[in-house]
Amino acid sequence: MSQQTTEVAILGGGCFWCLEAVYLEARGVTRVESGYMGGHVVNPSYEQVCAATTGHAEVVRVEFDPAVIIYRDLLEVFFTIHDPTTQDRQGNDVGPQYRSVIFTTSPEQEATARKVMAEMASVWDAPLVTQLLPQETWYKAEDYHQNYFAQHPLQGYCAFVVAPKVAKFRKTFSERLVK
Repeated sequence: MSQQTTEVAILGGGCFWCLEAVYLEARGVTRVESGYMGGHVVNPSYEQVCAATTGHAEVVRVEFDPAVIIYRDLLEVFFTIHDPTTQDRQGNDVGPQYRSVIFTTSPEQEATARKVMAEMASVWDAPLVTQLLPQETWYKAEDYHQNYFAQHPLQGYCAFVVAPKVAKFRKTFSERLVK
């Protein structure tokens, strides 16, 4: 009997609700949690992170089965559903907590991320500003942030910001959707 193994990807590309909603629909993803990483305050609150004083980014922690979806595929989705060329900003969300960042969990992830970033640099009209950093301490966001889009699809931000990103994922990566 074989034991199923999962890997973890940690990605920040604006509001974590957007990334979480997309990755929850990706085949091979077994779990997605919204949280914070990359700052200097222990166990920050959402309010502290939004005040842009903790140094944390809003990120998602994506557990995935590499036999079904590989890390590279997760990164291709990542670079498709957010703008990696805007410093500390995604649309109207402005501040360092919304920066484009990849936190790697292994040297293999770092090498893959570097390769994908080099490839993606030619896709965008402006230089990538995505940070590539080793993982730091993970802080899970408050419970009300988890699975937010599914619970609040008609909330204004969800309807006008999250939903279009989910639709783009569904259209662009239809072969990677959970069946």
